[in-house]
Amino acid sequence: MDVTVRTGQTKPMRDVTLVSLSLESAHGEQVCLLMEISAKEEGAKTVEQECTAIVRHALLESDGPAAERLDSTLKEMNGLLKGMLVSNVVSDVHMLIGIVDSEDTLHVSHAGRAEAYLIRRGVASQITEYSSGKPAPAFIHIASGKLERRDLLVLSSQRLLRTLTPAQLSKLTQKSGHGLIDALVSALEADGEHAALATMHMPGADVMEDSQEEQSRSTVQDRIARRRRTQQSSVVSRVVSWLPSASAVTQWLPSRERVAGIASRGASKASSLPMVDAMREKFGTFLEDLNHPKRRKRAHLLLLASSLALLIVIWALVHVFTSSQRSKTRADLEALMQQINVEIQTADNKRIIGDVDSANKILQRAEDRAKQVMDNESGLFRTEANDLLGRIRGKKEEINSIIRLSPRTVANLTVKNPTIAAQGMVGLGDGEFLVYDPSDLYRVLLNSVEEPHRISEDVHILDASHFPRFQADLFLMTGNTVIEWAAGQAISMKTDDPKGWVNGRAVSAYLRFLYMLSPENNQIYKYERLNNRYSAPVGYNVNGNLKGAIDMAIDGSVYVLKEGGAIVKLFRGETQSFNVRKAPENVLKDTTKIIKVADRNFYLLDPTHARIIVLSDGGVSGESSYLKQYVLEGTGELKDLYVDPDEAHLYLLDEKHVYVVDLNTK
Repeated sequence: MDVTVRTGQTKPMRDVTLVSLSLESAHGEQVCLLMEISAKEEGAKTVEQECTAIVRHALLESDGPAAERLDSTLKEMNGLLKGMLVSNVVSDVHMLIGIVDSEDTLHVSHAGRAEAYLIRRGVASQITEYSSGKPAPAFIHIASGKLERRDLLVLSSQRLLRTLTPAQLSKLTQKSGHGLIDALVSALEADGEHAALATMHMPGADVMEDSQEEQSRSTVQDRIARRRRTQQSSVVSRVVSWLPSASAVTQWLPSRERVAGIASRGASKASSLPMVDAMREKFGTFLEDLNHPKRRKRAHLLLLASSLALLIVIWALVHVFTSSQRSKTRADLEALMQQINVEIQTADNKRIIGDVDSANKILQRAEDRAKQVMDNESGLFRTEANDLLGRIRGKKEEINSIIRLSPRTVANLTVKNPTIAAQGMVGLGDGEFLVYDPSDLYRVLLNSVEEPHRISEDVHILDASHFPRFQADLFLMTGNTVIEWAAGQAISMKTDDPKGWVNGRAVSAYLRFLYMLSPENNQIYKYERLNNRYSAPVGYNVNGNLKGAIDMAIDGSVYVLKEGGAIVKLFRGETQSFNVRKAPENVLKDTTKIIKVADRNFYLLDPTHARIIVLSDGGVSGESSYLKQYVLEGTGELKDLYVDPDEAHLYLLDEKHVYVVDLNTK
């Protein structure tokens, strides 16, 4: 369905910039971007331009599902906003981004006090997350949902419900076109408020037409009601005609003589039958009154009073039942909250004595129970449960040595190729790298990027490694080809094996040998570098299971990373014991790259959760330990990593940028 988008804004305050943008993606999706920036004019202009550029590049012009593109966009904007706030370029920001994809699904996220409201069938409801206190100037949550015909979305950089009630907001939406925006602006300015505004209207009958139709329908109903009041007597007689007449009732009601006859047959029944007879007699009298012209009004009042009394009794019974259920639910939830608090304290005690595994399991159980409280339909203790979830997550990060940080950007690769999709990098020295996409090389030195060099026109790069002994860089290509890059030239290398190069997934250079990982052959092939070629391969693996292997690292021993996070250690081709102690459950499950610093630690890349896991060396015994993990914010999807030999800096690569983290300060 085509979405109609309209934007507007109030008069801004001093040192406050309001921006309302309606955009369209390359896929025909409608996008709204609202910004309220508290800063000097120059700083606000910079933030506006940078945020708009990020949205255009990462959301409008990129490919993939709308939710994933929005998530990537928010990460980049969070990194930008954090830098601007820390450097005091801006003092506060309130922003909102909303996109309606090709399947009419809305994805919306907000930063600060910005909010979104959905008006559906005349009812207004807030669809963005509301947080008490000072809101965070960062995008945290994404709300998603299917839109229906005639739905209306109201987007604002400030909380509208401070000025309008939900009922007033719904009533304002009866205005169509720019009339709604103008009405919202007038209401806000009258209350001394300011905001950037936008509306997104799903197609259907126009809101104003619906309102006029409803008013017309109401007028017709009023006329009918007045006509009925003028003909009340005939209507009442028509209702009475639906009921049995008094004469008809007397045909099936027992007569006094019959009741008296029955009473004479048994003394045990004599006391109950007169009561039944009296009730039937009164009911018959009531039916007669309904037909009697003088007593009809009294009968109607009696009928109305009886109906009202019945409703009160039903309401009282329902209220008693729901109150008792609510009291039971409150007691259950109170017990659950107390249990969660006890489990958090127990987990902390387990951490103190070094039992990290038990602490993590207890915290997971506490988190599940807190979510159970949050999901309860009664809505009781939700604020307290949300606070407990925050405590649980903080305690998990403390126990598992999780460090959250925003890496510093070293180089922006898009300055040389705006459409670059980098897939790996090779560390050459202090701040020097070769970054590669499927076809080209980009030399990065400190924060500069040189012009790209094409490796081959026919085949693409799969993996790469630095070969310091021969001052060359090694590239594994598709089509079972190996190319060396030396002195600015690409040289296709040969092997003495008449069958040519084997099919491999990853390569690593060590001393004068090239090691090629071939999971489909359950083997690591070892080639010796000769004068201008490589020897025939020798199988290195003796008894290791390398099925599902995805990467490897070499430090005297060979460490092979498999899908699911398992690590196989090989020494002289034979498997050695290798265990990771004190690691959180499934922490290595989604890792894709492994780096081993000589005689130092392991670093593993988990792009799914945007984190780096650090493990200790393990030594000869193979008893490695989980040390910490860095959770990275403000980056795209991570592709590769590199750690310098003294572990002073950790370098990271996504499709567009190279980042650095100073490890000595972490």
